[in-house]
Formats: sequence, C-alpha cells, structure tokens
Amino acid sequence: MTDPLDRLQQRLAYRFADAALLERALSHRSIGSRNNERLEFLGDALVNFIVAEVLHATKPTAEEGALSRLRASLVREESLARLARELDLGEVLRLGESELKSGGFRRDSILADAFEAVLGAIHLDGGFDAARAATLRLFAPLLEQLPDAESLKDPKTRLQEWLQARSRPLPRYEVLAEEGPAHARRFSVSCSLADDDSSTFAQAGSRRVAEQQAAAAMLERMEAPPGHA
Repeated sequence: MTDPLDRLQQRLAYRFADAALLERALSHRSIGSRNNERLEFLGDALVNFIVAEVLHATKPTAEEGALSRLRASLVREESLARLARELDLGEVLRLGESELKSGGFRRDSILADAFEAVLGAIHLDGGFDAARAATLRLFAPLLEQLPDAESLKDPKTRLQEWLQARSRPLPRYEVLAEEGPAHARRFSVSCSLADDDSSTFAQAGSRRVAEQQAAAAMLERMEAPPGHA
C-alpha cells in the first residue's frame, strides 16, 4: 500500500530531499511548537508573488485594480482550500486531538494554510524555481477558469459605481438590529437610496457581509428591467 506522503509527493510532482520539511508543512499548531506557521508565512508570500507575476505576464492590458482583484480571487482561502482538497491534504495533516475531534482536516482555513506551507517547504527544499513550477502546476485549473475582473468587484463597489455613473447620491447602510450570543451574532442591515426612498435588507453573521448582501439586492433591483424590480 502506498504511503500517504508518497501519494502526496506524486500529486505534487515533486519529491522532497528533506522529508522532515514536508512533515513540518503538514503540522498544525495544535500539535505543538514544531508546526507549519513559519512555512505558511513563507508560502503565502511565494504564492502572492508567483500569481502576481503570472497575471502581469498574461494580462498585459489589465490595470492595477483589475490585477489585484484577479489575484485576490486566486489566493483567497476558498481557492487555496479547493487546491488543498485536490491534493487530499486533509488525509495527511497532523492535528492535535481537539482539532481532530472538531474536523479540522476539513476546515478551509487549516487546509489553505497547509497548502501554502507545503509550497514554502518546496522552496526551502528545492529552491524558488521548484516552488514556482509547483505553484503554476497546481494553479493551472484556476488560471484557466479565471473570471472577468469586473465581475470580481464586491457588490458595494459595483453599486457605488452604478450610482456615480448616473450622478446619483451614494447609498446609506444602517444596522437595524444585532442579535444572538457573542459567538453567533446576527446583523440586520438596510441599504437605502435617498433620492427614491428605495431600501433593501439583509441579515448575516457579520456587518460587512450583511452590507454586501443588501448592496447586491439593491443593485439587482436597480438593474432590473422596468416592471421587474
């Protein structure tokens, strides 16, 4: 039966000279001081640079803001966790007992950090070129499916730009209620337009998310054909 770390290295298309580096990259802080946090720090910087370099080369007409949004979509936690799952990192993570019991091997934040730590470990083991090659190989599916940069703008930004383009006043966001215990707060938020008394509402676990959802609802209403708002 193939060893799980051997399978991982096959998926990475990279064989570690120093296996201890790979083991460290897969060690969550819940197991003690010999964890992957420093490697994650290094891998985070590498991923951001390499992805930025690729976008700069492949999107020659894109402005800085568009490049930043594209990079953010590629290196966000959800994207890294998706790549980690494709490598089956969850099956080889080293977690403390509490994290094991709580299903830490499935958590996006832990998977994303481990993914970056593995790339940091490749850099230390084989150098920058090896880390760059591994990063490009792993990110290839995401780069092929890259959305239009305009669609990556958050709803509040898109609503503001839509209103400004029509010389209309900016929206007003208001927290209507904040409920629930400290560990599970719920925020009810409204998004209002002063020039036509329009309002939309949303509820979420953070004020920021609720505001974005209310803005998205308002934008959908504003862009709807007459009679469909």
